[in-house]
Amino acid sequence: MKRPAADKHIGGNSRLLDLHRTMLLVRAAETALSKLFADGEIPGFIHLSLGQEAVAAGVCSALAAGDTMATTHRGHGHVIARGIDLDGFFKELMGREGGQCKGRSGSMHVADMNLGILGANGIVGASVPLALGSALAHQTRQTGHVAVAFFGDGAMAEGALYEALNMAALWSLPLVSVCENNGWSEFSPTARQFKGRLVDLAGAFGIRHILADGNDAEVTAEAAQEAVDHARAAGPVVLECITTRWRGHFEGDPQKYRDADEMATMAAGDPIGRSRARLAEIGIAASHLDMMAAEAEALVTGCVDASRADPLPDFDATLADVYTPLGAH
Repeated sequence: MKRPAADKHIGGNSRLLDLHRTMLLVRAAETALSKLFADGEIPGFIHLSLGQEAVAAGVCSALAAGDTMATTHRGHGHVIARGIDLDGFFKELMGREGGQCKGRSGSMHVADMNLGILGANGIVGASVPLALGSALAHQTRQTGHVAVAFFGDGAMAEGALYEALNMAALWSLPLVSVCENNGWSEFSPTARQFKGRLVDLAGAFGIRHILADGNDAEVTAEAAQEAVDHARAAGPVVLECITTRWRGHFEGDPQKYRDADEMATMAAGDPIGRSRARLAEIGIAASHLDMMAAEAEALVTGCVDASRADPLPDFDATLADVYTPLGAH
C-alpha cells in the first residue's frame, strides 16, 4: 500500500500539507486500531496517541535518513510519521506473519531498523537510555546523525532519565530528548508525582531546553528542526511539547479520574483542526483537504483488509531468532 504523493506542486505550502497529511494518516490509523481492538482483532493492549499527532508529525519531519529514534508504548504516531510501511505495521499489530517483526512485537515493540526505528517498550522512560546508546554509536562512528528519544512527562520522575541526560551532557552526544507533555502520568496528573520542571532538570546538566506548542504541527516542526540542528552541531537538547491526550492510558480505560469538563473541551485544540484552519487561511481548498483525509482513510482500510488476509505466524517458528541452532558457528 503506497502512501499518497507529496504536494510538490503547491509550492511553499508543501511542508504544511505534508505535516497535515501525516497527522491525517496517524489519526486514521489509530481510529481504525481502536475499532479493531474493540472487536478483538488486536492482541494484547494498545495505547493510542489521538490528540498528540502534531508532535509525531513535527518531530519526524526534522529527521534525516540515518537518524535513529526510540519510541514509547504510545508510539504508533511516531513510527507512522517516520515512514514505516503501513501495510506491515497493521500486520504486525494484528499478529500476522507479514509484519515488520513477523507478528511477534505487537503494539508496544514495533521496530524497523531500516528506518532507524529502534523500537518501543512498556517501561516508562526506557526510550531515553536506548537512544543514548544510539547517540553514542553515532558519535563514535562519526555518522553526523542524531538519536531521538520520545518520552512522556511521567518519565520526568524516573532516574534513568537523569542518568541519560548526565551522560549525554558529559560526552556531548547528539541526543534529542522529546517530552510529549500531556499532563498525565498514566492515571495520575503528573504534578502529583513530579515537583520540578523539565526546563530546570535540563538546566541542571547544562542542556538546552526548547518549549513548543505540541498541538501546532508547524510550530512543533520548527522547534524540532532547531533541536535537531543543535544536536548535530553542539550536543544534547531537550524538546518539550505541550500536548493533549484524548484517550485513556490504555484503550478501554474509562478515565473516571479525569474531569468531565476537561474531556468535553479538549478537542477544541485538535491539532488537525488547527492545521486545516491554517491551510484554509493560506488558500488551500476545502475539497483538496477533504481528498487528503479520504486518501488516508482509504489507505488504512486497504491495509486492514490485507492484514486480515495475511497468514498467522507458524507456531513451529516460535523460537526462531531466540536461540542459536546447535552446531552453528
